[in-house]
Amino acid sequence: MNYAALIPLFPLIGFVIVAFFGKRIKNEKLIGGIASSAILASFVTAITVFVGLVNRAPEDRSVIVKVYSWIATGSFNVDVAYQFDQLSILFTLIITGIGFLIHVYSIGYMHGDKGFPRFFAYLNLFVFMMLNLVLASNFLLTFLGWEGVGLASYLLIGFWYDRKFDGTKITWTGDAAMKAFVVNRIGDFGVLLAMFMLFNTFGTLDYATINAQAPGVLSVGGTAVTVITMLLFLGCTGKSAQIPLGIWLPDAMAGPTPVSALIHAATMVTSGIFLIARTNVLFAMSPTTLAVVAGIGITTALIAGTIGIAQRDIKKVLAYSTVSQLGFMFVALGVGAFTAGVFHVMTHAFFKALLFLGAGSVIHGMHHEQDIMKMGGLKKYMPITYRTFFIGTLAISGIPFLSGFFSKDEILWFAFLNGSPVLWAVGAVAAFTTAFYMWRVTTLTFDGTERFDHHHVHPHESPSTMTIPLIVLAFLSIFGGFLGVPHVIGHALHFPNLLEHWLEPIFASGMSMLPVHGGDHTSLEIMLMTASTVLAILGILFAKRIYANGLERANALSEKFKGVYQLLLNKYYVDEIYHMVIAGPIVALSRDFLWKIFDVILIDGAVNGSARVVGVTGSALRRLQTGVAQNYALVMMAGIVILVAMVVFPFLR
Repeated sequence: MNYAALIPLFPLIGFVIVAFFGKRIKNEKLIGGIASSAILASFVTAITVFVGLVNRAPEDRSVIVKVYSWIATGSFNVDVAYQFDQLSILFTLIITGIGFLIHVYSIGYMHGDKGFPRFFAYLNLFVFMMLNLVLASNFLLTFLGWEGVGLASYLLIGFWYDRKFDGTKITWTGDAAMKAFVVNRIGDFGVLLAMFMLFNTFGTLDYATINAQAPGVLSVGGTAVTVITMLLFLGCTGKSAQIPLGIWLPDAMAGPTPVSALIHAATMVTSGIFLIARTNVLFAMSPTTLAVVAGIGITTALIAGTIGIAQRDIKKVLAYSTVSQLGFMFVALGVGAFTAGVFHVMTHAFFKALLFLGAGSVIHGMHHEQDIMKMGGLKKYMPITYRTFFIGTLAISGIPFLSGFFSKDEILWFAFLNGSPVLWAVGAVAAFTTAFYMWRVTTLTFDGTERFDHHHVHPHESPSTMTIPLIVLAFLSIFGGFLGVPHVIGHALHFPNLLEHWLEPIFASGMSMLPVHGGDHTSLEIMLMTASTVLAILGILFAKRIYANGLERANALSEKFKGVYQLLLNKYYVDEIYHMVIAGPIVALSRDFLWKIFDVILIDGAVNGSARVVGVTGSALRRLQTGVAQNYALVMMAGIVILVAMVVFPFLR
């Protein structure tokens, strides 16, 4: 299994080659081929590791491959070591598999861009860091990848640093990149503090040791475990764009569309889900934290879903959709349905990557137009893009029996069973908004009248390098959900829940600490599943009724409910509130006190004042050096007189 360490190595090699020799190579297909081959090599190696784990007994499916000793000082020892088990290999397959498709897609999408080699170098760097995050056997190596994906996302979001970005407050992509970087640093501070507490408690940062010793060292519901898990969750809200740190992700759409698909659909934003899943034992020991996770998740899902209803930018709709779907994942984790949360990570990677890449295909065919109000009737110009985007829309809407249907309803069921009927009801409303805004996007983009300027815009289908990944992702969006068929359906179809069986050893210890809800709930689960499906269909029909025949009815509703529409269009004015309450006062404090008073008056005053005193003193003493011999003799005589006086008159001494 030592060869398994090659998985993160291949993208690193690809990064080095493309970064240092890309400009000399110049051939776009060769550069894209090198970068894509590096990810493909990791994917093939991951499949080999997966097969090796399958052939092992369930209790032996956790293998740690040590690369070298990283830090060894006193009692603090950390290795660069990778943990290959059911959870990490699943995330690795998602990262490398989806990542490879996005790399291939990018060859066509980024054709002709002056930063072509730089873009693929950044993509390889991101995948390398992401693989370190999910494969690490200890918190410190995970944190290296955690910060690494933050750096790579900063580079990718701000890739078009010389372009303007049509956002509310963002004037250029560098602002969007900086916003993402700074907001994530707030969450990262929580992860750092949690690591300090974990090392102080356990004397190690290794996952295996901490998960094994936690039940004996920490008390269930105790202050220590609650503080640790809350700090970890703070980091998760940053990386996975949850309230209150989710404001960065919609603006991150300033980056190229493949970046949105890779970072903000399939990989980086699921880092928070992975971290909670990896430390599920700690979270299971803190009911308070789990309640907070579920509460933040369901609130984020609903708020982001309602914002998505009013957005005009096709990528921003998908961005808020991502935030909302991540909220569903946190709901699953918060009610103890760890497998359901990870299952939705997988299905979401399929259909959301498909939707983002489909949006990129539309933008490419529309000559960089992103406003869905200026599209319409594109399905006859872009048939492959339309069909695949349509499949992605059905999947995310939860239409039976596509992938999103299985994972979404599994989450809603556990929200009802382990949470409360209110949690289910809010989740169902959020699912309704998902179906509504996704059908709104699909209808306004591909159906109805053509609202674009035919003199300047000539829609066309994308090249095969872009459409083939769309077809593959569409296939996964249709059939990928059958890996985790819920028991209520699997029992009727005699189809096992393969994913739950695969992940069971990972979550066994954590699940054993949670309350068990026994009994036969088949009828209730079927009823709730039917209800959520009906809501999704109603969302689709409602959107179709409003938008199918143009914008007249939509404009009338927007005018009738102008206040609500403006509230949603402006994202509940969260950015403005943050600027007024947090950013503005900090800037004012920094400028008016820390700079003008503390820095200029106190610090600069002390430094410059001491120099001025020395200068004045030197100027005064310099006057004693006149160069006139008579003056020096006079001073000497005065000194002699003083000394004689002190001898003659002792009282002067």
